[in-house]
Amino acid sequence: MTSTDGSSARLLPRLLVLTDPAMLPAGRDLVSTVGAAVEGGARAVVLRERDLPTPVRARLADQVQALLSSVGGVLLLASAAPPEATCRLGGLHLRSADPIPATRPAFLGRSTHSADEVLHAAAEGCDYLTLSPVAPTRSKPGYGPSLGAVGFGGIMAQARCVHGPLPAVFALGGVNEHNAASFLQAGAHGVAVMGSVMSSPDPAQTVAALLAKVAVAASVVVAT
Repeated sequence: MTSTDGSSARLLPRLLVLTDPAMLPAGRDLVSTVGAAVEGGARAVVLRERDLPTPVRARLADQVQALLSSVGGVLLLASAAPPEATCRLGGLHLRSADPIPATRPAFLGRSTHSADEVLHAAAEGCDYLTLSPVAPTRSKPGYGPSLGAVGFGGIMAQARCVHGPLPAVFALGGVNEHNAASFLQAGAHGVAVMGSVMSSPDPAQTVAALLAKVAVAASVVVAT
């Protein structure tokens, strides 16, 4: 798989699912929600839950990895990996200010919110990054107004002008099946979603619908 820059996207799919138990409907747990997302076609999950006790987070990582391993998916753990985790992690997803780990994982990603942060992540050799918030969302209240497809595209163009080809960039924050295509058209490799899947009454159907929109948009981008 290649990115819209023509550079390697390190085989990451075009949809990342981020976890957040606070968004789950009453009576549904995180592991079953991730399982439903995987059933719908999700093949990359960013496991957050940094606030959990280390042993609990390690067990959760093992459970999610088991779901992904069965379909050849990849687990990306937000920030540091718990030492008790027995699963083989696919990679780490760093916050904008987190230091690069001494031992580099297979995939290294970072959250970004501006052109400067995109350039920094690209310069330090990240394999992928998220750029947010791209649409109105309750989960990203502290990062200013949403970029929209035009603002997203502007940051992408600015960063490419300075750095050249970029890592795989995922649009994050308020993405759903209705606006996902616009961000691929604006230069994203793919989209990253949290609330639209976590809070969905049918995560499998939501993921399937998103993937269908993304696949069509990606085919148009590649063709042009």
